[in-house]
Amino acid sequence: MSESNLERGIPLAPTLERQLTSLRLPERLPTLNRRVAVITALSMLVAIAAALGAQALTRLIAFITNVAFHQRLDVQGADPSTNRLGLWVIAVPVVGGLVVGAMARFGSRAIRGHGIPEAMEQILLNDAKIPKRMTLLKPISAAIAIGTGGPFGAEGPIIATGGALGSTLGQLVPVTSHERKTLLAAGAAAGMAATFGSPVSAVLLAIELLLFEYRSRSLVPVALAACVATAVRFAFVGSSPIFPMESVQEPGAVALTTYVVLGAFIGVCSVAITRLLYAVEDGFERLPIAWPWWPAIGGLAVGVIGYFAPRTLGVGYVNIEETLRGDLLGSVLLTLCVAKLASWLIALGSGTSGGTLAPLFTIGGALGALSTRVVAEALPGHQIDPRIGALVGMAAMFAGASRALLASVVFAFECTRQPIGLLPLLGACTAAYFVSGLMMPNTIMTEKLARRGVRVGSQYGVDDLELIHVGDIATRQLVTIDADITVADARTIAAGSPHQVYPVTRNAELLGIVASADLKTRDGSLNVHEIISSFAVAAYPDHTAREAADHMLQSGVGRIVVISTGPIRRPIGIVTRRDILAATKHTRPALDREPALISSR
Repeated sequence: MSESNLERGIPLAPTLERQLTSLRLPERLPTLNRRVAVITALSMLVAIAAALGAQALTRLIAFITNVAFHQRLDVQGADPSTNRLGLWVIAVPVVGGLVVGAMARFGSRAIRGHGIPEAMEQILLNDAKIPKRMTLLKPISAAIAIGTGGPFGAEGPIIATGGALGSTLGQLVPVTSHERKTLLAAGAAAGMAATFGSPVSAVLLAIELLLFEYRSRSLVPVALAACVATAVRFAFVGSSPIFPMESVQEPGAVALTTYVVLGAFIGVCSVAITRLLYAVEDGFERLPIAWPWWPAIGGLAVGVIGYFAPRTLGVGYVNIEETLRGDLLGSVLLTLCVAKLASWLIALGSGTSGGTLAPLFTIGGALGALSTRVVAEALPGHQIDPRIGALVGMAAMFAGASRALLASVVFAFECTRQPIGLLPLLGACTAAYFVSGLMMPNTIMTEKLARRGVRVGSQYGVDDLELIHVGDIATRQLVTIDADITVADARTIAAGSPHQVYPVTRNAELLGIVASADLKTRDGSLNVHEIISSFAVAAYPDHTAREAADHMLQSGVGRIVVISTGPIRRPIGIVTRRDILAATKHTRPALDREPALISSR
């Protein structure tokens, strides 16, 4: 049974004058407007703060590393692998784990984990609202974990910190939830750009993992934020690539095929690593020990492994650089790959504060260099270069684990400035992405969210409803009621009609609408214009179905009247929610029946 306007809380208009000024139409906003300009300006401020925060965090990590491993007060970069602590090196990560566990227990449990998945969770579940205390707790806890030997890179915490800065600003100024999400993504992209000097891949990473859209309203602020953060980085450390790489030879057909096959192999490895990581996390969950103690247990594993394989300690960017130069060979690469993997899995699985990018790059680079060296010796004369293999392995590992395909390709190029590697990178990362997607529905970033029942979309396309005009789907067989007839006469006109509401007109112009329930329940001697609702929800034929659907949602109605665009607002049709849903069937090729010849599984 349909509700009357009064039952739905819609006020009635007693006069024609009130009704003539109460037409509601969908708001048409340009793609880029002044509000986008304001959000862009705020994003650039966030970028400056994130870039400065990245420099501060880098120096804090160096300071803690120097104190913990070399017993000196210095903020310049330090390599923990050159320590002379002997067996005491095992205790250093344990102490770091105890401190991080205490910070998580008494500060915020949210500091635990990778950084990017937590940002994704806040975007999807909490309107991009990250607790303000995370702006300080996350980078400090990460600096302690990494500075005491944790096998992580600084990029994950910096990305999380930049996102927290953007979210905090979005909570302090009056913005929409979407604009707050844009500020968060801008801060995260700025953090990555400030770490690696890779603005384009930072923007792509934000699009693929945080924004969940490709629209100019979010692309412009994020892109300019990444540019600003990169400029700040250049002012501090210069414009040289973070992983400089010597010129390499253009690959031939055999070499290119080798790199693509390597990418597929790395894709399989990325799935195995993702499953191992969550298996380790599940193992810690089953321990009969309170969770704040777990980072200390992970630190013990880091210390033991670091004693036998010192290269696994700390950030390890030097390892990536030497692998790309071809300086690491044979058993050194194998030890680095296996030991770094074990140390990182246990440490991150214990719930400490750390990231995923640098460890994945280290493991993938070492695996790629090893694999291509074996193939190069088996197929001499085909210009199969282990250095390109390392580059391909590094990027393909991240592409397979995160499914950020374009970000992975461009990132490897921006970090090395090696254009010859672009084609092998594209083929290998795509192969890794494809194999990983076939083998596992979720990624290293989304598996935790999926376990909590949160679905993260990864397929982006044009909104089907934006391709449909209201005029093309409107029901044209319209029953209108003159405003000056009585309610009793209107009942006769509406008898047998399937509609729930009727446009009310005077001289063919729309004045409002009346619900069928009002016609049945109101005094039959009243004129219709005395019982029509105080507003009419309408749209023009060239409004899109998306605009109409949003208009229905904001107005709390299930149907809108379509009116002509001329000087007289003449009702020409009506559109319901069912009409909009039915129309999408013709724009969704994915809903077509698949041919029986090829299975989708």
